[in-house]
Amino acid sequence: MNNFDIDLDFGQVYEQKVKDIFQGRGAIEVKTERDMWKITGNIAIEVSYKGYPSGISVTNADWWIHILSDNGDIDTLFMFKVSKLRKKIRRLVSRKEARIVMGGDNNDSKMVLVPISKLSYIT
Repeated sequence: MNNFDIDLDFGQVYEQKVKDIFQGRGAIEVKTERDMWKITGNIAIEVSYKGYPSGISVTNADWWIHILSDNGDIDTLFMFKVSKLRKKIRRLVSRKEARIVMGGDNNDSKMVLVPISKLSYIT
């Protein structure tokens, strides 16, 4: 049995949802990892700067897009509903599957290092 028509309709619904997000019907926050992700296997998500909440802790965006760049090109991107990503980060840290580190200029940023391998199935 061919489900092409059903699959096409289903796919088109979600194509429109993505178009809506990128056409301003949902604020987005975009962060880009330079090439270090290839070495560390992690993405870094900032939670505070100089002791004050920042990044994922304070964004008003609906969607968080995390880009992995490779030599100036987009290699991969991950897109998360911000409210769900916050919960997922807390859960990963509590399970010791992600860790909190200081980094950035003068080590002023507190960041959560999340293994890329955990991104697709963070529960």
